[in-house]
Amino acid sequence: MKRLREKYRRRRRRKFHIRKRIFGTSDRPRISIYRSNRYTYVQVIDDLQGVTIAAASNREKALAGIGNRVEEIGKLGEALAERMKEKNVSRAVFDRNGYLYHGIVKATADGIRKKGIEL
Repeated sequence: MKRLREKYRRRRRRKFHIRKRIFGTSDRPRISIYRSNRYTYVQVIDDLQGVTIAAASNREKALAGIGNRVEEIGKLGEALAERMKEKNVSRAVFDRNGYLYHGIVKATADGIRKKGIEL
């Protein structure tokens, strides 16, 4: 149990260190990712107004066919990019939320870039 607490504490520390420098505006919002063992949630956030512009999750019925694996999670990024284009957002800042930039986090970012969103 102590190892799990330490793992959570280290991720939280990385998260705060990253968030000191990353800030989303209306012309370049912040894309925040959260992943659990079963689902992945991605949001596009305007920190100036404090609103979520767009969001996607493989828990939604429309995206339920996407598993939480690296091979499939890029489709979640592509779905978010489509929703961003509907809201006329073409550039964003990627907030990895303390997670290491590989695996699911990297595949999601690659899916967003694949649809033409500049990160």
